[in-house]
Amino acid sequence: MASDLETKAKEAFFDDHFQLALDLYSQAIELNPKSAELYADRAQANIKINNLTEAVADANKAIELDPSMSKAYLRKATACMKLEEYQTAKAALETGAALAPGESRFSQLIKECQERIAEETGDLPKQTLEGVTTNVVPTTKVEPEKNLPNLVTVAAPSKPTYRHEFYQKPEEVVVTIFAKGIPRECVSVQYGEQILSVAIDAPGKDAIHFQPRLFGKIIPDKCRYDVLSTKIEIRLAKAEPIQWTSLEFSEEVAVPQRVNVSSVTGNQKPVYPSSKPKRVDWDKLEAQVKKEEKDEKLDGDAALNKFFREIYQDADEDTRRAMQKSFVESNGTVLSTNWKEVGAKKVEGSPPDGMEMKKWEY
Repeated sequence: MASDLETKAKEAFFDDHFQLALDLYSQAIELNPKSAELYADRAQANIKINNLTEAVADANKAIELDPSMSKAYLRKATACMKLEEYQTAKAALETGAALAPGESRFSQLIKECQERIAEETGDLPKQTLEGVTTNVVPTTKVEPEKNLPNLVTVAAPSKPTYRHEFYQKPEEVVVTIFAKGIPRECVSVQYGEQILSVAIDAPGKDAIHFQPRLFGKIIPDKCRYDVLSTKIEIRLAKAEPIQWTSLEFSEEVAVPQRVNVSSVTGNQKPVYPSSKPKRVDWDKLEAQVKKEEKDEKLDGDAALNKFFREIYQDADEDTRRAMQKSFVESNGTVLSTNWKEVGAKKVEGSPPDGMEMKKWEY
């Protein structure tokens, strides 16, 4: 079934029915989610209808599934160049060129990226800048195709199930995704010059992919994230100290004001703007999250371990020594907090009722 949908998607793409091809590729991916080829081809369809951040996401997924697929790097670079993310595009092109040394498109696009980067940084002399010519292709509005055969029924995409907020300081933007109890290995976060890509794929839950084009440019090497028990916190290092009026890029947003970093002293609290018109007390919200983590109800061994950790954390030095010595010497069957009793003798093991301790024979 997936191969039939893939064939129909290719036919639709060659007939310039790009939206139909995109929908068919999406259905094929649902049936075969481990196919790097399908993600790479859907990336190309997204590029054609100017879904550029989605194209980068598909290319990244194809690279994750098959790191040796050169065309996936080409798709990623093409979308990033259209987004004016030339550093990210250049890195993808260099990797793709190493995988396909005979492909001339990589070297041509690398050269174009180098020129664009030089223009941005002002490294090209004036004469060179005047001599650079580009082929500008006017954008055309994609009209809905008429009289298309009713091949398939396309389901509407599901909405994200995790709420997210952001606040900012002069040097960074902090994005919080409220996802409770997600293992760290189920979270993937990638950064571009102006793209944030977050994938959450936890067992028993629908996979979520959040990839906005950001309001401003960031420094990927200085970005980081933490997966906590109640949330995922992502810190984005700003490339410029400007005020972000929203998290996501929009052509309708006015030019932001540059923030005077030196005017923010250590005694002043940073202002936390919100994308919502309603003002949010972030200090109160942080305190509430910490309280939820502390009051989190656990069962079984997890609750017992939490109880022992709290005792150990708040204990004095003698109590900690007693806990460590009794636990080790009794092979994990005794946990005492009385150092006067424990410190004077060796702690013998005390197995539960109905069980006996045996010495391990090597």
